Amino acid sequence: MKKYLIKNARIVNEGSVIEGDVLINKGIIEQIDDNISHKDGETKLIDINGSFLMPGVIDDQVHFREPGLTQKANIQTESIAAVAGGTTSYIEQPNTVPQATTLELLEQKYDIGAASSLANYSFNLGATNDNLEELKKASKENIAGIKIFMGSSTGNMLVDNQEVLEKIFGEVNHQLIAHCEDEGTVQRNFEKFKKEYGDDIPMKFHPEIRSAEACFLSSNYAINLAKKHDSRFHVYHVSTERETALFSNSKPLGEKKITSEACIHHLWFDDSSYDEKGTLIKWNPAVKTAEDREGIWKALLDDRIDVIATDHAPHTLEEKNNPYTKAPSGGPLIQHSLVAMMRFVLEGKITVEKLVEKMCHNPAILFGVKNRGFIREGYAADVVVVDPAKPWSVNQDNILAKCSWSPFEGQTFRSRVTHTFVNGNLVYNQGKINNAVMGQRLLFDRNW
Repeated sequence: MKKYLIKNARIVNEGSVIEGDVLINKGIIEQIDDNISHKDGETKLIDINGSFLMPGVIDDQVHFREPGLTQKANIQTESIAAVAGGTTSYIEQPNTVPQATTLELLEQKYDIGAASSLANYSFNLGATNDNLEELKKASKENIAGIKIFMGSSTGNMLVDNQEVLEKIFGEVNHQLIAHCEDEGTVQRNFEKFKKEYGDDIPMKFHPEIRSAEACFLSSNYAINLAKKHDSRFHVYHVSTERETALFSNSKPLGEKKITSEACIHHLWFDDSSYDEKGTLIKWNPAVKTAEDREGIWKALLDDRIDVIATDHAPHTLEEKNNPYTKAPSGGPLIQHSLVAMMRFVLEGKITVEKLVEKMCHNPAILFGVKNRGFIREGYAADVVVVDPAKPWSVNQDNILAKCSWSPFEGQTFRSRVTHTFVNGNLVYNQGKINNAVMGQRLLFDRNW
């Protein structure tokens, strides 16, 4: 394993930006100082000339489609896109084929990660209406959480039995996570528009079908369950201003039990974007109004919303080009999440310190990720270099997700990820991928 000295960095960490150097040795951050000398012939010097050095992004919600849906993506291809975009660790979801609803099937996904993921990885165990005993066996040390689909799922992963939900929240001592949309409300809305338009429902009605009401009803119900049972509960992809009132900033994140996430697409797009982007920005929950977007931003900045993630969920372009009822929801975002947020930094909407808090520190705190998420001596050397003044445009030639498209295609970003280290290995170096070393399974330090 090589030894690296990163010189002349603007180190973004724990609420401040300081100028200094970082020495990486044997996979860890060995030293942080304002001027580390380069003494031996074994150390590789990388002078980043005032670029930002950040902890690697921890994306707490991705869908890498393996096993079973590998025509869309796989763990290797999407982890390559991840490290190229500055994401060094991710938490992947259980709605693959087969669905990861048993510990045996979940471990098979971990085996795939060990063999093919360039980034560090963890996989959520999926809840169903009939696997309570399996959920109760899940390790808190090496499994990120228990994912509950309370809307927008297929097969037996839609958990809609209220008695079962009471038992999951009451008896499973783990990090519970949910996709919250009230399925009854969604289906009633869908039938109304299907009756009028058939399969070719205009995309502009997607946020009326998967409505703000559907999101609030489900989130409110789930949060009340969590409060009733004193559960640790995390709400994925908040998409409405109304939902933000359900979350609090009265405690620091380390003391919260009810937490939440905002996604890149809900911070970037609004319903006026459907005219241009169509099904390419069809997500569940839907991208909604500009007022909803600004409400999410407000809650993110005042710390009611705790983390930023992607919900990276690729489909083939052929699938996305279908009429509304046949076009699947989801899209690729992980390669562009950090530079997309850096646009807002350069525009003054969010500070670079707050960006790092929401994308790096807070996912580590919320999930209890062990020895990652910060630039600290003794921590795993998961770090990313971002040049804030190196413009580039997204096009098919530089999109690395297997699906080969992006809702950001044609977008020019002012910032660029130039280097990504995972466990001290330089896996992305100015456009070049090093796939010789795989990432590691995330471990969690949880004393609850």
